[in-house]
Amino acid sequence: MKTAFLAMACLLGFGCSRPDLVHQLQNAKWIDLTHDYDSTTVYWPTDVNFRHDAGDHGGTHFDASIHFHKGGNTVEQVPVSQLHGPAVVIDIKAKCGKDRDYLITTDDVNNWEHQHGKIPEGAIIILNTGFGKYWSDHLKYTGTVKKGPEGVAELHFPGLSKEASTWITKYCKVNAIGLDTPSIDCGQSKDFQTHRILTAAAVNIYENLCNLDELPATGAYIVALPMKIKGGSEAPLRIVAIVETTNDPSR
Repeated sequence: MKTAFLAMACLLGFGCSRPDLVHQLQNAKWIDLTHDYDSTTVYWPTDVNFRHDAGDHGGTHFDASIHFHKGGNTVEQVPVSQLHGPAVVIDIKAKCGKDRDYLITTDDVNNWEHQHGKIPEGAIIILNTGFGKYWSDHLKYTGTVKKGPEGVAELHFPGLSKEASTWITKYCKVNAIGLDTPSIDCGQSKDFQTHRILTAAAVNIYENLCNLDELPATGAYIVALPMKIKGGSEAPLRIVAIVETTNDPSR
């Protein structure tokens, strides 16, 4: 009760500093109160039962490690402790604006650390490419309006390079990486190496995020709760950021 009260007090602005908010939320006990969704799920008599063949890879969604790594966690197996963490927001809008096939580099990540310090353990890295502003324009957002294999061949949007992915998994211990494009791999990727590297290291992936310009580089806290699909490799995601408010116009 004491921990819950302190966390709530921080959220309501009762004098807690930003580091205190992050500390309280990261170290609180989080309890999952959600049943799995599967063929045995209890539904209201007039509803249609859950089916796995429904598409889960559209909209804002969550990729679990099983998505590209045999033996990895399915959605319902991901520990609750990996579904939240302090946000590390890396702004690469300028570079992505000049090159829609831009691959986010290790230098981009290192530059964030040079400015803000080492990426903390349990962090959630958020990559702000600026492509979220194109969400309502399918052509600008993805690079194509075609469907099927023809559409896949014409995808053009930024992603995280395999070199940066390898560096992150080697030198950082993060819970997840998310961005405001349809895939963590760039649109023209053919081998999805970034997916493979991250999922092999049990790093969850969030795709098609929005409102990233509202996040500060540090100090926000992410809670990312996927639909708990039993045996699922991906799932629709409700993800929110908790950001400290202030009445000081200089901050």
